[in-house]
Amino acid sequence: MTLGHDDIAALIPHSGRMCLLESVLGWDDAGIRCLARSHTDPDNPLRSRSGLLATAGIEYAAQAAAVHGGLRARASGRSAAPGFLASARGVRLHRLRLDDLPGELSVQAEHLAGTAEQLLYTFELRHDGQPVLDGRLAVVLNMALPA
Repeated sequence: MTLGHDDIAALIPHSGRMCLLESVLGWDDAGIRCLARSHTDPDNPLRSRSGLLATAGIEYAAQAAAVHGGLRARASGRSAAPGFLASARGVRLHRLRLDDLPGELSVQAEHLAGTAEQLLYTFELRHDGQPVLDGRLAVVLNMALPA
């Protein structure tokens, strides 16, 4: 199943240019594989005067994890709990910038563990088969507080 940009934006809290992923190429309960082209956009909202630094890839990975969570929730007949990126660990940058990479980025996230309160993912961004960035993400889910 392939999902486009509008389908992705419906699953995550980001919209407009801040929805960085172009499409979902495939997913299952264990992980997700997405494509992005927004790294080449001169108006990318994460771009600084120095360009789009490779550390911005963490946000691409976090959005892939969020889409994965939304798809898993939908498949089980429920809504995904909103969450936030709590940490990125073991991040390895294989290059300085993203905006000088032509074409598409592959963004993959693999679900390692989770509870009702938090999720752990590994991630990898690649360009033309070469590693760009990889690491782990911890996501804390916003739980309703008791009244």
